[in-house]
Amino acid sequence: MCGDARNWDEDAYRESILKEREIQTRTVFRTVWAPSLNPNPNPETIVAASSDGSIASYSISSCISKLQSFRNTKAQHLLVAEPDYFVQGHDGPAYDIKFYGDGEDALLLSCGDDGRIRGWRWKDFTNSDVPITLQGKQMKPVLDLVNPQHKGPWGSLSPIPENNAIAVNIQGGSIFSASGDSCAYCWDVETGKLKVVFKGHSDYLHSIVARNSANQIITGSEDGTARIWDCKSGKCIQVIDPAENTKLKGFFSCVRCIALDGSESWLACSSGRCLSIWNLPASECISRTSTRASVQDVLFDDNQILAVGAEPLLCRFDISGAILSQIQCAPPSAFSVSLHPSGVTAVGGYGGLVDVISQFGSHLCTFR
Repeated sequence: MCGDARNWDEDAYRESILKEREIQTRTVFRTVWAPSLNPNPNPETIVAASSDGSIASYSISSCISKLQSFRNTKAQHLLVAEPDYFVQGHDGPAYDIKFYGDGEDALLLSCGDDGRIRGWRWKDFTNSDVPITLQGKQMKPVLDLVNPQHKGPWGSLSPIPENNAIAVNIQGGSIFSASGDSCAYCWDVETGKLKVVFKGHSDYLHSIVARNSANQIITGSEDGTARIWDCKSGKCIQVIDPAENTKLKGFFSCVRCIALDGSESWLACSSGRCLSIWNLPASECISRTSTRASVQDVLFDDNQILAVGAEPLLCRFDISGAILSQIQCAPPSAFSVSLHPSGVTAVGGYGGLVDVISQFGSHLCTFR
């Protein structure tokens, strides 16, 4: 076995190895289904926020067709999908993305470790004619919000706290953020100004949801509690403690993720390896379920709950906490589960992997 090493490029080889390693260790922290621009009920485009700060959209039909072209090969498990549109959204990881509005007028919002909330017009994504290799920072955000810095006793400024999650109230024209300084913030979309500060948690916030029917938000914190806040006054009106009245205090930890059902009457709350379901009008915990691994994202599917976490499983529970099904998924540790109106589910997580699962439990495609 002989080779000609005269044209060997050591730097290029080293760079290719490092790039491949970076791709394999990338984490998808959030996925969201893009609003459809036509009445087609099938999922078309999914947007992913990743640990490299990128916000990228992918065509599901394109990924499926590529997989079908080499269906019987091992390569189907290693598909590296090229995004249709891409922006370098943040310096540091991008933790959450949400759509504000529908159709062409929708804003794609993201937040991240740099303490910023940025928004792009979705139609600018879909109408962009810039080659994908040049997109990166070419597309400028139309909204750019920065968390406030707090002054110390001698006038020194604290670091800008990160944003770990966002929620929206379209009717109120508001964006809410869960921040690393233990505060939640409410921003006005039109003016970009800070409207309300929600202060009361004793540690940083992991999650936030908007309960728009009651003009409230709910936050989940590292301090082990979830809190319900009045958006008008900024005051906390209820503290939810998943470990309250239990003998398992050490079994509980931070409130990692929370979710509201469509009626905004039921709250799912993940705390360590425990999933609790709360009836909000009655202020009562209905069920507590122990899980094998920490739950890292949760959502409602009508009167059932989908959950993913630190194991490669998509779990489905009923309202009483009984497990209904478990589906093996590609990410060894999953941080995001998103549900399309058609019933298709996307699970994103470690390795830069996104697993798209049909409403019948079959895997439509898996891509990195």
